[in-house]
Amino acid sequence: MIRQALLAALPLLAACATPQTVADAEPEGSPNGPLTTWAFVSIDGQKPVSDRAELRIYQKRIAATVGCNGLGGDLELTKDGRMKVGPMVLTMMYCEGLMEQERAVSELLGASPNFFIENGRMGIKSGQHVAELVRKRD
Repeated sequence: MIRQALLAALPLLAACATPQTVADAEPEGSPNGPLTTWAFVSIDGQKPVSDRAELRIYQKRIAATVGCNGLGGDLELTKDGRMKVGPMVLTMMYCEGLMEQERAVSELLGASPNFFIENGRMGIKSGQHVAELVRKRD
């Protein structure tokens, strides 16, 4: 029941354009800013390498970073609890120690993963990757 209510509300959560990187994003509360911002707690069971690892949801877009490169794309949240992301745009700088987690997040979001939100936590899971996030305060 909670899941259905959250799924119905999520399309309302998401602002107009995903920036090239999360760092270029408008702050929350601005007209073009994200509707929700989430901090990664774990990526494939490992603590994020960077404390800047986050995911932002806009009106119909999504943006993420693990701490160096940014990725994002169009976002559709389906009634069956999936995130459809794409086409995806990624920056491609070499970042020592971050590449494995960046690749995992990119593959995770690109796989139309299942997701759930409960008590300020979000879980995202595909056949190969999983991430746990907590909502950041607005």
